[in-house]
Amino acid sequence: MRVLVTGSSRGIGRATTLEFAGRGHHVIATARTPGTPAGHGVAECLQLDVTDTESVARAAARTGPIDVLVNGAGAPLVSSPVETHPLADLKEQLDVNYLGPVRMIQAFLPAMRERGSGTIVNVGSVTGRVAQPLRGAANASKFALEGMSEALKYETGHFGIRVILVEPGATQNQPGKVKYALPGRAPHYADLFTQFEAAEKGLTASVALLTPDLVAKAIADAVESKDAPFRLTLGGDAELVLAERKRSTDEDFEARMRSLLGITW
Repeated sequence: MRVLVTGSSRGIGRATTLEFAGRGHHVIATARTPGTPAGHGVAECLQLDVTDTESVARAAARTGPIDVLVNGAGAPLVSSPVETHPLADLKEQLDVNYLGPVRMIQAFLPAMRERGSGTIVNVGSVTGRVAQPLRGAANASKFALEGMSEALKYETGHFGIRVILVEPGATQNQPGKVKYALPGRAPHYADLFTQFEAAEKGLTASVALLTPDLVAKAIADAVESKDAPFRLTLGGDAELVLAERKRSTDEDFEARMRSLLGITW
């Protein structure tokens, strides 16, 4: 299969690129700054910026039809309350995490439709199903990706195209995707920053974090399978949180999460 992966220079995107290449597929690695080393079986490495429509169009013209599109590019995470979150970052989150996949889909879907086959993989997050405080921008972009992916599934199944939405739970920090906070812009939320930082540290110490390699293997297995589910939820923490969300009212779920995380804010 011809597989194109965005965000191939780091983290899940890089691991997915190498996973597919290791399985003998023709892999086209793309990134804003290509960083996938040669010698790993990767067929092509292209510069591609998912926020730039012309860059996407150039890549599509150069590569031609593909069998699998993996939207793996993601924006760095900023911690901030909605009240003081920089609008420039809000726009970046949506541009990379949501509009980026839309641009790629619009560029590569027509050939899949005409051929009557193809697979689109959107790498989201469990935070596209369950929001967190101080993560409003990232949550919004991942919720948007969830809604678009579900609509896309309804629209394209008729043409023989599969859509797979990946929802990883807590994953080891990906190089280059540094989490940084902006507490100085929001002094009224200082206690929330402190409590949430402690909750995150407790979570990473108490659960087995996914690795990019594990996520990549799950993605490749799903693509190669004929009966993979639409939603691919990965990680025990993600499964636990979503199961709790499903059986709880909004009020009960919030109380449960506050208790588990030690958030008294």
